[in-house]
Amino acid sequence: MDLSQKTIENAAFMIEAIKTKLRVATGAAIKPDHFDFELYEDLKDIYDHVNSKSTFSVSEMDAIVLELGRLRKVEAK
Repeated sequence: MDLSQKTIENAAFMIEAIKTKLRVATGAAIKPDHFDFELYEDLKDIYDHVNSKSTFSVSEMDAIVLELGRLRKVEAK
């Protein structure tokens, strides 16, 4: 899989991999279609960071989840 290619399938793969590695309890709430596809490179950076480590501190996990939240689409009201 070439994650340098900006595709929805790659974004979905990276999100699932991040959720699995972090063992996110609310993983069902994090879905690929919730993310702003224009921020694909930011998602890839998070994916690369998560994959480069074997363990995470609680504060580091919080920061990663907050950053994922920042990448979510803003719904127009």
